[in-house]
Amino acid sequence: MMEELTLIQKIVVWALPVIFAITVHEVAHGWMAKRYGDNTAFSQGRLSFNPIHHIDLVGTVILPIVCLVIGGIIFGWAKPVPVNGRNFKNPRQDMAMVALAGPVANLLMALGWALIARLGVTINIESFTLPAVYMGMAGISINLVLALLNLIPLPPLDGSRIITAFLSHKMAYQYNQLEPYGFYVLLALMYLGVLGMILGLPMLLLQQVFFKIAGL
Repeated sequence: MMEELTLIQKIVVWALPVIFAITVHEVAHGWMAKRYGDNTAFSQGRLSFNPIHHIDLVGTVILPIVCLVIGGIIFGWAKPVPVNGRNFKNPRQDMAMVALAGPVANLLMALGWALIARLGVTINIESFTLPAVYMGMAGISINLVLALLNLIPLPPLDGSRIITAFLSHKMAYQYNQLEPYGFYVLLALMYLGVLGMILGLPMLLLQQVFFKIAGL
């Protein structure tokens, strides 16, 4: 369905889903950190759903637009919320829960967008149905991509924080030495098409579930 839209229409359709997917993902990290005793994000005003507090020019604006233009997986990032593990009672376990909160938030948002699309299909008024369905599809897709992408166990993605909780201190230290190179590894995986292979099947299966909820 998206193929029939012009580039400007695609940008309009994807703008809100992308911005809120990335914003709420970061807020979820900060909220969970606060729950476990770290008020760093809260004290810096990052537990806000105002996108202005979280937008990264490259990750939130430029990269998603480039992805729309060239096709393929649409993803991005926001400014990461600050988390100080020293404020946790059980640093590695609590950090794993903080990391998991982001992908879980994305799955919940995917469900929310599916229900919006379902509402559009149910009401069946063209001026409402088409925007609701298009934005619902975009919202489902971007949130599933962010959830799955962040669960890849590659430092500094959320999946690596979850894996770290199950490693010995020595192994966790060695594992997290990969963090400075993680972004470059991710770009290489994307360029070589490996990232699409990793995300392809789980993305397809989850899309089928959420599109069915949406009535599409």
